[in-house]
Amino acid sequence: MPQFTTLTSQVVVLARNDIDTDQIIPARFLKTTDKAGLGGSLFADWRYDEKGQPRGDFPLNEPRAKSAKVLLAGDNFGCGSSREHAPWALMGFGFQAVVSTSFADIFRNNALKNGLLPVAVPASAHRSLVAQLAASPAAQVTIDLASQTLRLPDGARVSFPVEAFSKTCLLEGVDELGYIERFASQIAEHERRAEGA
Repeated sequence: MPQFTTLTSQVVVLARNDIDTDQIIPARFLKTTDKAGLGGSLFADWRYDEKGQPRGDFPLNEPRAKSAKVLLAGDNFGCGSSREHAPWALMGFGFQAVVSTSFADIFRNNALKNGLLPVAVPASAHRSLVAQLAASPAAQVTIDLASQTLRLPDGARVSFPVEAFSKTCLLEGVDELGYIERFASQIAEHERRAEGA
């Protein structure tokens, strides 16, 4: 899993509410168990027309979106089904974090387990960020996971919650299994003692 410490990036704004996982990655792309290539199918039904051509007015098709690592979404992002392909597709496109006012629980958990940071901020901070990016689309934000803060383009800092275990895994760049494997020698020693008891 990729390590996440501090990220400074431009932002793609898709501030629609209730974006569900079928919009993030439509069901027809779920046949694969491989993460590779899913970024090209991210928001496919919004991103491409009926002929498969990119829609010029969709935010992910703007040239600067290619280098953006942060997606700014509306409220209740990732609702709907539990597909893990949703964070895979977001990361496949290049996103490392999604900022919203709230996330569906299953999506948030899937994102954290795959190295995508969900940043939940108060509605007032969200509105401020939307306004700042409307005025300066190329502006950047900075996310500091250690301090759990999002710095807006105007310099304001906003705190966001992250569960402690997930934060540790992200900061160290390990998934749940990788975290457990660090204690392999202690586990083996415990098993040896238990067998001898």
